[in-house]
Amino acid sequence: MKSIMIKNISVFIISILLFSCTQTETTETVEKVVVTNLDPLTSWNDVNSKKEIIAFVNTVTDKNNPNFIPIADRIATFDNDGNLWSEQPAYFQLFFAIDRVKAMAADHPEWKTQQPFKAVLENDMEELKKQGEHGIFQLVMATHTGSSTEEFAKDVKDWISTAKHPTKNIGYDKLVYQPMLELLQYLRANDFKTYIVSGGTVDFMRAFVSPIYGIPSEQIIGSRFKTKFEYNNGDVKILRLSELDFNNDKEGKPLNIQKIIGKKPVFSSGNSDGDLAMMQYTASNKYKSFMLYVHHTDSIREWAYDRDSHIGKLDKGLDQAIKDNWTVIDMKKDWKIIYPFELK
Repeated sequence: MKSIMIKNISVFIISILLFSCTQTETTETVEKVVVTNLDPLTSWNDVNSKKEIIAFVNTVTDKNNPNFIPIADRIATFDNDGNLWSEQPAYFQLFFAIDRVKAMAADHPEWKTQQPFKAVLENDMEELKKQGEHGIFQLVMATHTGSSTEEFAKDVKDWISTAKHPTKNIGYDKLVYQPMLELLQYLRANDFKTYIVSGGTVDFMRAFVSPIYGIPSEQIIGSRFKTKFEYNNGDVKILRLSELDFNNDKEGKPLNIQKIIGKKPVFSSGNSDGDLAMMQYTASNKYKSFMLYVHHTDSIREWAYDRDSHIGKLDKGLDQAIKDNWTVIDMKKDWKIIYPFELK
């Protein structure tokens, strides 16, 4: 069986070894910017990416414009990791898996001597790296399956309510991008239906992201495990099995969009080569379409990475964006702030 998803899960072990605990951020809670008619993207500088987004929305919502898009066809799809929230130094779902191993260890005394669990419990990242893809597959299987969907959702909610990012020292759910929250709200205000289409597992995201992004659970699409139904004399459960059902990454994204949504997006946003197929699918729409890449260029406020990154590699996607004149956000130049807690 292929190793598990969460974008390119095979790089998780490498990625977690590369962070350095040198940064801290305030945990102050701040109100999010409210989109206004005067400036729907208040956390954006007056740059081309902002102007291009607004021009597109104005064009396709104008009934007198030949590029008008009916409301029913205003589908917008967004990658999650690295596009709506941060993804460094490792995908946040990996940190969840590692923390779950530690939380479950008391019920698994065999893990003290069994790799890769032994490496996790001893915080031995070098040994964990040596375990490779097979090791990370074992971690994910042990922490993401064998429970009901309700039990797993509770585990995720409990974790997200207390866990802190290893270098930002703030809750993972606080590391969402304020400018993208404004974009989601702006599109919905203009009758776009917004979807998350991510390599992360769908049940992990559905457990907590809906109130953050304003996107209902049925509009969250991700990788998924196989499940089975059990009745048990009225004790109804959907059980999560230790087998991958669908990897929602790369070419998997347009396949899942077609299967679940049934329409091509007219707006798509991502940050890596894993999103390229979704962008290409959007660009093939008969309607005027908009492809938006987030380019991580801010090494001070966030992280700077692209072509050679072990996480969120942006190489072929960046080449096609330049070639086909897609919109690329320069995070350092385009965004006044990165996170909601930076608001004054």
